[in-house]
Amino acid sequence: MKKNYYQRLAVMGILLIILFAFQKYTSKEKEEFPDVQFITQPFAVLHLTEFDPNELDEKQWQNLGFTEKQTATILNYKKVVGGRFVSKEQLKKCFVISEKKFSDLNHYILLPETGKEAKSVAFKSLEKKSITVRGKFNPDLYSADDWTKMGFSEKQAEAILKYKSYLGGSFVSKEKFRECFIISEENFQKINPYLILPEKTPENYRAAKNFNTDKKKIQYRSFDPNALDIEGWKSFGFSDKQVQIIINYRDRNLKGSFKSLEDIQKCFVISSEKFEEMKPFIKFNAETIAVSKNEKPENKQQEKTDFTKVDLNSITYKQLIEFGFDGKAAGSMIGFRNKLGGFVNKEQILSTYNIDPELTKKLLSTAPLTTSNVQKYTLQDAPEEWLKNHPYFKYSAEKIIFYRISEKDEKKIWKMLKLKPEYEVRMKWYLK
Repeated sequence: MKKNYYQRLAVMGILLIILFAFQKYTSKEKEEFPDVQFITQPFAVLHLTEFDPNELDEKQWQNLGFTEKQTATILNYKKVVGGRFVSKEQLKKCFVISEKKFSDLNHYILLPETGKEAKSVAFKSLEKKSITVRGKFNPDLYSADDWTKMGFSEKQAEAILKYKSYLGGSFVSKEKFRECFIISEENFQKINPYLILPEKTPENYRAAKNFNTDKKKIQYRSFDPNALDIEGWKSFGFSDKQVQIIINYRDRNLKGSFKSLEDIQKCFVISSEKFEEMKPFIKFNAETIAVSKNEKPENKQQEKTDFTKVDLNSITYKQLIEFGFDGKAAGSMIGFRNKLGGFVNKEQILSTYNIDPELTKKLLSTAPLTTSNVQKYTLQDAPEEWLKNHPYFKYSAEKIIFYRISEKDEKKIWKMLKLKPEYEVRMKWYLK
């Protein structure tokens, strides 16, 4: 009895040893993948559209936001699966592509969902067209229709034009043209001999990038910097962002008004050259210079403001001080209003930083709010700069710009954004 027991025990031990030895032997033949770190920052999406992952080279994978190690792993994985990805399902198994990353790219990957679908007739509609070039051409002059005639899809044509716009309205050089994400190396080699472009990007490219933009000749006129609104500052050649800084500087730092030319000169977004251009036209009006609580205008009796007739979208720093707000609160409220482009409901004002809630409620119950002058857009036509600077849109701006390149249905864009309901509601306040 004991002899049989020990025999069985010995056999089991030998089997375990064989099993461990086999496992150790086979593990040596497994592919060793390098350590990776998943990307958590958003990648550039200015000219991304549908693509075939089998056509991407090392640099193009990196343009998607992957590190060098991750890119090497993806290309190595492609070799392991036979040199070509046959489905999204297969690509998703590559462990360096996180769930979030795959979700962001999924909509644009030109692969069937599964291996079975790869063999179906339905997927043939996604196969790339052959590119045909009839002769030498300047790509800067090509329209979307010209690119589709060459063999690109409509979405790809839109992305190529978007990329040109991103570069400043010109492809600049063959070198830059080659960097367009959706133009594969194979297609570039077909097109390259026919491109009427310089081979290399000029050293002064940054300056050249803005050369083709049509600069409007600025017509200066006499103006009071304390009475100038957003459009007025923009008419002098300042960008939306620069205008916002100027107004915040005036309303917050200077408590509502420029007191002297020196105050204007100190605003860092107004260059010395720009200041000298504007200087002869600056005319201060004493009535527009805001005063603190303890100051009174000279030789003029101060009249009390009827706040039942003062619109909350035009109320001034000085009037807020008169109502009882301190300088910090008044500056915050006007600054927040300027960033939003105007309030669309009174509840927004209560979310302003540094304000007295009770005093604010008193103001809201007294003063009216007119929203007819608040600028609104659709998701498709909203300017990129507006999206990136608006408090409610800036955190989703890159995704909106990304998705709307190839998706025209705004309902689908909202679904892809996956926002919290309260965020979506307040964004829609500023949409048509």
